[in-house]
Amino acid sequence: MSRFIDREQELNFLLSEYRRSGSSLVVIYGRRRIGKTELISKFINDKKSIYFLATEEDEVQNRNAFKNTVSDFLGNELLREARIDNWEILFKSLVAEKPNEKIILAIDEFQYLGLANSAFPSIMQKMWDTYLKNSNIMVILCGSLISMMESQTLNYSSPLYGRRTGQIRLKQIPFLYYHDFYPNKDYKSLIEYYSVTGGVPKYIELFYDSEDIYSAININILSKQSFLYDEAHFLLQKEVSEIGTYFSIMKAIAAGNRKLSKISSSIEIKQTSLSKYLKTLASLDLIEREVPVTEPNPQKSKKGLYRIKDNYILFWFKFIYPNMGFIESGNTAIVMNKLKENFIDKHVSFIYENVCIEKLWNMNAEGSLKFTFDKIGRWWNNTSEIDIIGIDSTGNNILFGECKYKKSKIGLDVLTDLEKKSNEVEWNKDNRKSYYIIFSISGFTEELIKEAQKRNDVMLSE
Repeated sequence: MSRFIDREQELNFLLSEYRRSGSSLVVIYGRRRIGKTELISKFINDKKSIYFLATEEDEVQNRNAFKNTVSDFLGNELLREARIDNWEILFKSLVAEKPNEKIILAIDEFQYLGLANSAFPSIMQKMWDTYLKNSNIMVILCGSLISMMESQTLNYSSPLYGRRTGQIRLKQIPFLYYHDFYPNKDYKSLIEYYSVTGGVPKYIELFYDSEDIYSAININILSKQSFLYDEAHFLLQKEVSEIGTYFSIMKAIAAGNRKLSKISSSIEIKQTSLSKYLKTLASLDLIEREVPVTEPNPQKSKKGLYRIKDNYILFWFKFIYPNMGFIESGNTAIVMNKLKENFIDKHVSFIYENVCIEKLWNMNAEGSLKFTFDKIGRWWNNTSEIDIIGIDSTGNNILFGECKYKKSKIGLDVLTDLEKKSNEVEWNKDNRKSYYIIFSISGFTEELIKEAQKRNDVMLSE
């Protein structure tokens, strides 16, 4: 059962493009399973529309399929029976009637047309300039291979560059909406589900009927028959060559080798040779380079660390990829035991930091904090780490935060330690107002609660 949740901003944008006077051309792209087709289906549901799904077949097969789709839409049997050997007749026929109501033409998996014929973006450019641009039509070009969609539709070198009136790069659904997906799960369970499914609608849907996170993993990931078992391999294989090198890099980062030098040493590739791989992975939204939030010039900072952004990919490289030998030989029980021993402390607790950061941004937007910050992120030096710091760049306010995903309640010692670590942060050290926030999944001791009640610079939150 599919549940359409969130995406209001994207739907509103598409509606504004639909209401635009004359034509519009929108590019929608994002990783597989992210909900692009569902978004399009929701949008075109009550509108005069034509939806065409391109395939990995050759150009002739795709053109014939498009011809049949157009002829069905127009109710034109002559077109259906005709032998068509070019695209122009089809697009010309589509806009010939000049209807009062705007037509929506959605071409899904657009990149396959460019794969079948590298000249297709140029063909599409000609169709737009000659027939579509001056018609009452909204064209949606959608695709799941990010690198190809960018090269075929968005990059300066693309024939379609400058034609689009808007674009949507569809991202994962925020944790904020997880209760809507799983209304019967408690907050702790929602975080555990999020730590694996990572806001990807298709993954979320697979976990609907599971009793708990471990049974969900056992059924949907540890089973060799489930597409999630080898999903990470499939995602990367579609986007990159030299997949072995990319896998080695991702595995190294997942294992905690986050510095460039450590990644290089772990996989025995020179640092200078790593940059192109890391740049590609970042462009695919799979990794990101983090620097301490107080760094004045992030791009030039030498303190950069790499992390895997996608929760599922991180989970897969931590627990599935290193244990595929056990899974392939039928020893999934061994993998499950190892997973249960490490899942909370070595995975969920880190994802909880991201949940807290998202929550803090929401609190900031709602105005429920002592001040409004415009930067938020992690902080570290050679000896200490702070989970969250929020900064008011135009003022002198700073917020220090810790995120604790523990079974026991969090006590005063955590606040004391946070205050001590905050003294190591140099940002406006002699002229700032410091605040503190502690997130805890299991609550707080009476001693810490009383201390927070006495002070106006301390907040406690789950």
